[in-house]
Amino acid sequence: MTVLVTGGAGYIGGHMVLALLDRGESVVVLDNLSTGFAWAVPPAAKLVVGDFGDEALVDDLIARNKIEAIAHFAAKIVVPESVVDPLGYYLNNTAKARNLLERATRGGVKHFIFSSTAAVYGEPAANPVFEDVALAPINPYGRSKLMVEWMLADVAKAHGLGYAVLRYFNVAGADPAGRLGQSSPVATHLIKVAAQAALGRRDGLDIYGTDYPTPDGSCVRDYIQVSDLVDAHLLALDHLRAGGGNLTCNCGYGRGFSVLEVVDVVKKVSGVDFPARLMGRRAGDPASLVAGADRVRETLGWRPKYDDLSVIVEQALSWERRLHNRGPAA
Repeated sequence: MTVLVTGGAGYIGGHMVLALLDRGESVVVLDNLSTGFAWAVPPAAKLVVGDFGDEALVDDLIARNKIEAIAHFAAKIVVPESVVDPLGYYLNNTAKARNLLERATRGGVKHFIFSSTAAVYGEPAANPVFEDVALAPINPYGRSKLMVEWMLADVAKAHGLGYAVLRYFNVAGADPAGRLGQSSPVATHLIKVAAQAALGRRDGLDIYGTDYPTPDGSCVRDYIQVSDLVDAHLLALDHLRAGGGNLTCNCGYGRGFSVLEVVDVVKKVSGVDFPARLMGRRAGDPASLVAGADRVRETLGWRPKYDDLSVIVEQALSWERRLHNRGPAA
């Protein structure tokens, strides 16, 4: 049985590839390398450089490699960018996902794991937010992902495709063995940016919004370590393979930290008091998003191993040092 991982040369997809290989799975990676890196794909996985919306290419990959499951990570993910380029997000995240789903059903793929987002919730009335609340995304990124969730539900009814939707909260940290981490030099994730600032790769960081209705005025998010997140994917795949029903699960720890709190932890762990500039709000950012994570624990038996913000920050710092030592090839 072979798993096709779209976006498998990127951050979260790359960790999924490592985890699949660690347990002896056969893996094919499809990535256009727009934000991923060929060096991040281990030799044991087959890397194909191309677009997941290329129907002929996907047809060929499914047939040649006897693809049994697809783990779909490839996507545009920057909320402010989605506000200024909505059509680009609907093309990449939604329209191309439609093509991928069509090829999957026609090619006889049995299982589909979808990388979704807490952005589908928009501004929830209460936190933590659970999977059965009304969905009201407030930015094109969240809407582009929600449309794929709808498509998956419809395709499952029509064609019997088994699927798991995993709604990510804020992903951070790195592989505990030091093999991979967040590698894009233009990453927008807070802990990545703060780690770069602490190590002198940036001249500080900008904090967007200090007037939100939160305890300290900055946005509150639920930060989940990337290997813990990938463990939920493996459990979801095992669940589907064992005949389990389709499911949608939040992936977070059920506890939030404000931007100011995260910056303080990065300063403490790194020992560096880097500049943090207070800026106005960014378009499309909700005030608070914290996961109601009961379902992933109860249905899949998920038990996180790295639920400690200081540990997550230390992993991010360690990876940033390794990445710097790689030189320009990274």
